[in-house]
Amino acid sequence: MGLSNSTQKNEAQRTKQIFILSGQSNMSGRGGVFNHHWDSVVPLECSPDASKIFRLNAHLGWEVAHEPLHRDIDNKKTCGVGPGMSFANAVKERVGVVGLVPCAVGGTRIKQWARGSHLYENMIRRARAAAAQGTEIKALLWYQGESDTTTRDNAESYKENMEKFIHNVRADLHLPSLPIIQVAIASGEGKFIEKIRQVQKGIDVPNVVCVDAKGLELKEDNLHLTTRAQVELGHMLAEAYLTHFVSPSDSVI
Repeated sequence: MGLSNSTQKNEAQRTKQIFILSGQSNMSGRGGVFNHHWDSVVPLECSPDASKIFRLNAHLGWEVAHEPLHRDIDNKKTCGVGPGMSFANAVKERVGVVGLVPCAVGGTRIKQWARGSHLYENMIRRARAAAAQGTEIKALLWYQGESDTTTRDNAESYKENMEKFIHNVRADLHLPSLPIIQVAIASGEGKFIEKIRQVQKGIDVPNVVCVDAKGLELKEDNLHLTTRAQVELGHMLAEAYLTHFVSPSDSVI
């Protein structure tokens, strides 16, 4: 049975630990999407939890989170399973109520996330709206770079652009030590995949850690992660967050 509207509203007002989900299509999720249709298969690890996992919708309101998380954000493409729900289910017992802020948009280059761009400003607006409702931003989960593998110029400027992005996000959210967990890409649209991966794994900025998606199962397009791979990635992101940014004394009993 579903929760009543009043019950959902009361649950959604609870204090949350906020996680921003951003980047491009493998963050917004293409798991289970075939021929522009999502197969609606939701693994157990991605199940909704009406008391502990919420998402900020496109209208800046909290609602019980369920797949696809980015359905009204990355809305020019068909969204499926991404890593967000498996991440949230894996951390909720340690951190408490989770608030997910989906911001990812497929097919975007790092330069499109520069300060002043629509994508960047919308992400900051959404994050601020989440925080303004009595919640705390705990981390940014970032999976992007496939679209930057197409040209040498994009690949060679990726490090500078990514470091600038990190600096700007922290400055604009007034969170100078905001944890950022980025994913080293497993695939790409061009031939400079390894160059982008080297940059991602080599970013040396405090409170920035990297998880490596290489080896996770790809769909037949050799670009997007399968549903099962997205579940695994969510667990990898959760392990990275809990290992690097949560101490035993922080855990919820």
